[in-house]
Amino acid sequence: MVNITLDNQTLSVAEGTTIMEAAAEIGIPIPKLCYLKGINEIAACRVCVVELEGMDRLVTACNNVVKEGMVIYTNSPKVRDARRKTVQLILSQHDCKCATCVRSGNCSLQTVANDLNIIDLPYKERLEKFTWDKSFPLIRDSRKCIKCMRCIQVCDKIQDLHIWDVTSTGSRTTVNVTGNRKISEVACSLCGQCVTHCPVGALRERDDTEKVFDAIADRKKVVVAQVAPAVRTAWGEALGLPPEKATVGKIMDSLKRLGVDYVFDTTFSADLTIMEEGNEFLQRFTKGELKLRPMFTSCCPGWIRFIKSQYPHLVPQLSTAKSPQQMFGAVMKTYFAESIGVKPEDIYTVSVMPCIAKKGEQNMELFYGEYAGNDIDAVLTTRELTRMIRAAHISPSTLKDRECDSLMKEGSGAGVIFGTTGGVMEAALRSAHYLATGRNPAPDAFRLLRSTSPDTGVVEAEVQLGSTTVKAAVVSGLGNTRKLIESIEHGKVHYDFVEVMACPGGCVGGGGQPIHDGKELAHERGQNLYFLDANAPIRFSHENPDVRKLYTDYMEKPLSHKAHQLLHTDHNAWEMPHGDNS
Repeated sequence: MVNITLDNQTLSVAEGTTIMEAAAEIGIPIPKLCYLKGINEIAACRVCVVELEGMDRLVTACNNVVKEGMVIYTNSPKVRDARRKTVQLILSQHDCKCATCVRSGNCSLQTVANDLNIIDLPYKERLEKFTWDKSFPLIRDSRKCIKCMRCIQVCDKIQDLHIWDVTSTGSRTTVNVTGNRKISEVACSLCGQCVTHCPVGALRERDDTEKVFDAIADRKKVVVAQVAPAVRTAWGEALGLPPEKATVGKIMDSLKRLGVDYVFDTTFSADLTIMEEGNEFLQRFTKGELKLRPMFTSCCPGWIRFIKSQYPHLVPQLSTAKSPQQMFGAVMKTYFAESIGVKPEDIYTVSVMPCIAKKGEQNMELFYGEYAGNDIDAVLTTRELTRMIRAAHISPSTLKDRECDSLMKEGSGAGVIFGTTGGVMEAALRSAHYLATGRNPAPDAFRLLRSTSPDTGVVEAEVQLGSTTVKAAVVSGLGNTRKLIESIEHGKVHYDFVEVMACPGGCVGGGGQPIHDGKELAHERGQNLYFLDANAPIRFSHENPDVRKLYTDYMEKPLSHKAHQLLHTDHNAWEMPHGDNS
């Protein structure tokens, strides 16, 4: 233990503790902009400086450890003056039009500037201007970038994709796409982790809210919306609703009040995905097609972009099943459209997703019969949904629980846990066990594939499907995924079935979820989904009555010709830029 004095308080802290951590132990928050523990500890912003007795220069609190007898002042006149000048300089190179920024009210720079009572800027404004393709799902506004380097470090250390880099030198030093290329020319997975870790509004998703409002106003369009499982774990965070009150039924009510005609839960198509993917796995496993390499799940578009750019030779190992989002879109424009007597081109499908990569996946076309168009017409992130609720002046406290519309109303607990890492695998194995043996396993028989902590990267297990042993693995985060694939490729490990999610913790930690700077909430949100599963009346995808009816009335059976036409995809139909981004 090390004994120090901090703002006239004496305390003992463990050796190796940083000044910032020591201050936090006694409830003294030290402001910061660039710091991310274990990821970005480079003291680039200089906002966290403190004064040490006996030293003339100030030191950064985020990366300097305490020493025996140290006397520290975190808010002395010298510290406050230095911080004010630093933040004023940062603001002089930052577009301060907060009223038109998606991060207004949830911006670390705005908070620090307000706390320092900065109401005027003595320095001349100098804003960067880089052109950007505004049609791309990920938007970067260079005028707002504060050069904190977080996006670079998250992309390098967590996702191992190296999309961002430092460019230029001296006072012109800034951040841009690696090699000064266009974002469309590099292998961006669209995971959005750079967005959720940016402290300001320099990175965001493409806003499609007005596009959806226009569709709702178009009397010729029948607007049909679906809501992903992970959205229900987080949307309330942005509206001040506690988890127990932020139900999926209230999301449905908000969509109806926005003017959406029909509302559904994506857990229905998650169950549908399990029926197709589970049967596909058993078919490929039984035929001996997985002896050398495993079958990979295909429901995460960020992962699909990753494998197509980094390991294109492994694309044949992907399940051909579309993601739940795309499956629902296809079913909406065929099965559901026919049931209500509406032409597919008059159906406007909206997805509310925790993900930015879904905006890229939305471009996938649906070819069936004489219809050629998109499965999904617009994708909204969780953040965009909450912005639309505010824009429509809907008070969250007035929302009521509303059921989904009929025909595709039901969803199982297995479909709900799709939103967290390991959930797809667990749901698939529950039904695969039934398909292989004719009987249900215990609902929680495969819980050993669940993540046990926020830091869990890979979970592996051998599971029994009757007399058959299946080697399964679950991985989240693309850096972890690369390590796992390299182990598979070098023959160090062998699996039959692998679930991959691009975002750490799965969809609950997606790039479209509400942002809480410095906090990772994926694990807590995932536990919420497991709670909902445990209390669901239906725990198995193959017991979903609406999915059964879909097959009886329309699809015939899993992997049928019609199911392949509507619910499966050709992964070679489009390409990604290949190889290393560096």
